[in-house]
Amino acid sequence: MRFEFFIAARYLRAKRRQAVVGVITAISVIGVAAGVASLIIALAITNGMRRDLQERLVGSTSHVDLMRVAGDGIRDWRPLLARLRGVPHVVAAAPGLYGQVLISKGARSGGGLVKGVIPKDEKTVGDLLQSVVQGSAAALEPVAAAAPCGGGTSARNDCGGGVSREIPPIVIGQDMAESLGAKVGDGVLVTSPQGELTPLGLVPKYERFQVAGIFKSGFYQYDSSYAFLRLADAQRLFSEPDLISVISFKVDDLYHADRVGRAIEDAAGKGFQTTNWMEQNRELFRALKLEQVVTFIVLALIVCVAALNILIALTMMVMEKTRDIAVLMSFGVSGTQVRRIFLMQGLLISVIGTVLGLILGYGLSWLGGHYRFIRLDAAVYSIDYLPFAPRVLDAVIVAAVSLGVSLIATIYPSGSAAKVLPAEALRYE
Repeated sequence: MRFEFFIAARYLRAKRRQAVVGVITAISVIGVAAGVASLIIALAITNGMRRDLQERLVGSTSHVDLMRVAGDGIRDWRPLLARLRGVPHVVAAAPGLYGQVLISKGARSGGGLVKGVIPKDEKTVGDLLQSVVQGSAAALEPVAAAAPCGGGTSARNDCGGGVSREIPPIVIGQDMAESLGAKVGDGVLVTSPQGELTPLGLVPKYERFQVAGIFKSGFYQYDSSYAFLRLADAQRLFSEPDLISVISFKVDDLYHADRVGRAIEDAAGKGFQTTNWMEQNRELFRALKLEQVVTFIVLALIVCVAALNILIALTMMVMEKTRDIAVLMSFGVSGTQVRRIFLMQGLLISVIGTVLGLILGYGLSWLGGHYRFIRLDAAVYSIDYLPFAPRVLDAVIVAAVSLGVSLIATIYPSGSAAKVLPAEALRYE
C-alpha cells in the first residue's frame, strides 16, 4: 500500500501540463472544505439553539406541574404539598397561583401572566426570581416571614388571608418593563378579568402594585409576559382566598420527569393530573430536530458537489496520465494497484479538504459562541444571540459522510485507469 500512496501523493504534488486539472483539484479540496465547514457550523447552531432553549426553559420553569383536572384550583394544599415532597426523586416543590391579567402604566398596557408565589419555595423549582437584574425579589417575601403558613392571623396574611395596607410589590420581566416604560419603584395597575359583581354588572377587579424588581432570563416568552406577586396578594386579586392553581416540582433527573410525574399523580390521588417540561415544549424540540435533519441533508449536497469535482479531476488526471499508467503496467504494476493509486489520490483530496473544513468549521463556531457577534431578535427567536455548540460526534459523522461520498466518486476514474491497455496506450509513443 505504501507504493500506491507514494505514487498518489507524487501525482498531487507534481506540476501538470494541463493547468485545468490542477485548478479542478484545488477546487475539489476547497469544495470539500467548504461543505464540511458549513455542516459543522450548521449543526453547531442547531445544537446550540436546542441546548440554550432547553437550559433556559428547564432553568426558568419547573420540571413537573400538578393541577386539578377540573381546573377548580387546589384547596387544603398545605398537607398535600408536605406529602408530595416525600415522593421519590422529588427534589423540591412550591405552590403557585397563576392568572391572566392586564398590566398598565399610564397609557401603556399589555397582557401578562402573573404567578403568586412564596419566594423561598419558588426559588427551589425555578430560576426566574434569581435572575433579577434591577431591584430585588426580596420584597415578595411574606409580610410576617417568621410565621409558618397555616393558622393565625399572620399566617393568613402570608398565605392567602388578610389584607395588606401597603402597596404590594410586583416583579416583572425586562421586556415587559421596557414595553410599559416602567422602572423599579414605579406603580403599575394590574387588572384581573375575574371581576366583582355589582348592581351595575360585572366590574373588573384591579389593584395598584409597585415594581420591586425586574428580571431578565434571556428567554423572550418569560421576559415579556411573566410577573410575580406574593401568594397572598395574588389570592386577593383573584378573589381566591387560600387557594392555589398549581404545585410545581423539581426532580433529580429532568429526563425522567414523565415517570416522576406519574408517581406524583398516584400520590396526589384522584382528580389530579401532571404535565412536564417535555410535554409543554414537545413541538418546539420536534421542530428543532427536524430543522437539524433538513439542514444536514441540504448542506450535504455541497459535499456531493465537491465529490463531483473529485470525479472530474481524477477522470481528467487519468486521461493525462494514460502514458504513465501504461509504463507502470509494463513494469509489472497490476490493475488492482493502479486502481488503488487513484482511489488513494481521491482519498487524499477528501482527507485534506475534510481536515481543513473541520478546522475552519470548529474555529468559526468557537468564535461565534465565545464572542456572540451574531445578534437575534428575541421576539422572533426567543433568544437574543445565535448560539454555537459544536460536538465531537458531529465531526465524526460529517467526516464519515465526506470521506464516504468522496470515495464513491473515485470508483469510476480508478476503474478506468485499471483498464488501460499498455500496448494501446504506448502504440504511438
